[in-house]
Amino acid sequence: MRIVADENIPLLDSFFGDIGEIHRVSGRTLSASDVQNADILLVRSVTRVNQALLEGSRVRFVGTCTIGTDHVDQQWLASSGITFSAAPGCNANSVVEYVMSVISLHAERRGVADWSKLSVGIVGAGNVGGELAHKLERLGFDVLCCDPPRAEREGDDSPDFVSLEEAMACDVVTLHTPLTREGDHATLHLFGQERLSALKEHQLLINTSRGEVIDTSALLSRLDAPNAPAVVLDVWEQEPRIHAELLEKVWLATPHIAGYSLEGKVQGSEMVYQALSRYMGLPARKKAGQFLPEPALAKLSFTSAAQEMDSANIAIRACYDPRRDDARMRLAMALPADERGPAFDRLRRDYPVRREFSSVKIQLKGTSKSMQDTFRALGFKLKL
Repeated sequence: MRIVADENIPLLDSFFGDIGEIHRVSGRTLSASDVQNADILLVRSVTRVNQALLEGSRVRFVGTCTIGTDHVDQQWLASSGITFSAAPGCNANSVVEYVMSVISLHAERRGVADWSKLSVGIVGAGNVGGELAHKLERLGFDVLCCDPPRAEREGDDSPDFVSLEEAMACDVVTLHTPLTREGDHATLHLFGQERLSALKEHQLLINTSRGEVIDTSALLSRLDAPNAPAVVLDVWEQEPRIHAELLEKVWLATPHIAGYSLEGKVQGSEMVYQALSRYMGLPARKKAGQFLPEPALAKLSFTSAAQEMDSANIAIRACYDPRRDDARMRLAMALPADERGPAFDRLRRDYPVRREFSSVKIQLKGTSKSMQDTFRALGFKLKL
């Protein structure tokens, strides 16, 4: 069994080594000649999987170790008898923790002592948006979710969804939609000139979904205009060759790594491994947890003198502070223009180990129940 796989998929040998012979390739440059003699193809979101790539090959199973699937022509795969599997939700918690860290920084920057006083509009309430809403609500935030496709599908059984305009009136607007180019609810350039003009100086816009959901030209114009909102971008149009001028104008810029926690990446591999095992009629004995190393930061301790929000901020940023990724991104994008695309990909390929909140045990001595509830809601393990 010949397996062609993106070299950046974690734990390839651990999960797939005993299923077949693994051939590592660059996902960005993967071509039809690379997969001609492959039986199994494993990719990430940087690889377009379609007829042009696979026609004439002997590939019978395609797995993407990502939550997104807009890079895969599922209709053509199905018509060609090729089994497809994705990893929906695998890194949802990683993205949620990225967004929460950004919100904590924004609250501090705006002088908001209690971050839960900020209202949050979530556009797209799937695996990521839904999990984010759940955590923020537990933390006491006022959360408004906009998801027209879900509202239509679920009808009276759906949660209380709001219009896009209502969600956009919140202090924080965070985007978690798939990229769809056609239909009644297409998300391509969902945020163009008109919608961006409605956002004001006190607001924060975060995009961790797909770069094309925001019109780059319109965003550049808005950021040059008076009373522009703060903008945080993890995803960009035309990755990896992103718009250098836009990078200079946003508050925080990161290289499509919101979902790059070690737990999220390993869970993506595990979900595709399970699907491939089912396809081949093999027992799926391996679990992501057995491959996770001991975290570099294992425990934080707070005493009764600790303030609740200060303590939460310390813990959040000890696990993940997006300003570090922002600094690396800006240094890489200061290179000559022809070197920026490869540098963007290197930032992702060589991304440092990032662990989720659940990897850290929080010791609380004589602290309030409210503080304990906050750490539990964030996802930390407690030692009282």
